[in-house]
Amino acid sequence: MPPMLMRRLAAEALGTAMLLAVVVGSGIMGQRLSDGNDAIALLGNTMATGAGLVVLIHMFGPVSGAHLNPAVTLAVLVKRETDAGTALLYIAAQMVGAVLGVWCAHAMFGEAIWQVSTRIRASWSQGLAEAVATFGLIGTIATTQRSRPEFTPVAVGLYIIAAYWFTSSTSFANPAVTIARSLSDTFAGIAPQSVPVFIAGQMAGTVAALIVFGWLLTEEPHHV
Repeated sequence: MPPMLMRRLAAEALGTAMLLAVVVGSGIMGQRLSDGNDAIALLGNTMATGAGLVVLIHMFGPVSGAHLNPAVTLAVLVKRETDAGTALLYIAAQMVGAVLGVWCAHAMFGEAIWQVSTRIRASWSQGLAEAVATFGLIGTIATTQRSRPEFTPVAVGLYIIAAYWFTSSTSFANPAVTIARSLSDTFAGIAPQSVPVFIAGQMAGTVAALIVFGWLLTEEPHHV
């Protein structure tokens, strides 16, 4: 494997691990400090996740593009900005990193490392929310990369902060995050039986975003 590809994969794994450590760790901290007030716990979880995303995208963007999300990698593949082999390796790295990040969060807070979530989130409305959340995330990336690429990390962080609160699913918008969070029976967890609904919504949102924003951002031909 070429050294540059190895560094890119390492960046995707490490970046996704750090993202999950932020998501799960801030969820545990928020729940412990909120005295049973879920709104306060969610607020802490939200702000940490949004801020963490801005920093992580700046950190790992120059190395791997900072996808940190199989949905983003699939969008890049569909736009022919990478090849299928590299995309599969990216997704594998993201999955491994996500699980390691969850385990790291558990270890930091003295929780059992191996857990399986019991938090059911399997309603059709939450699947729809994941489609909407992912549609907006892919659209945020596509549009800001076109107009103001230097603003993309901030835009992604701000969008996720908003989507935590306007979607009933609290905006996972990431298949690797979804699978890894099924291994955490904490505030941020999702029961394994709820995972397919979320991933189906995320894939539907990704496809819809590629179609809609691909059309919106089509450049008009220049006439001489």
